[in-house]
Amino acid sequence: MTSTGRHIDFNAPAVLRKWPSLKNERRTVSHGAYLVVDGTLDECIRSFMSKPVSIQHLYEVHTLPQPPLVEPVLSVEILAELARLRDFL
Repeated sequence: MTSTGRHIDFNAPAVLRKWPSLKNERRTVSHGAYLVVDGTLDECIRSFMSKPVSIQHLYEVHTLPQPPLVEPVLSVEILAELARLRDFL
């Protein structure tokens, strides 16, 4: 449970994607982010958190929305918070 009393489904389907980069910057003019993991929200968070902090900004997780915390595309900051919450639960 979160502080709002809502449950986060870490078994929800999700994908982890990585943006191509040049000099550690996203190349948004490319063909888009490519698939790294196709699994659950938990699997994607674990894989994301295993990446070096210096390149985490190149990754994003896409999943089904679970308001108010889980948006369709999760930012680095939200992924870190969800990882802490998951470990707490």
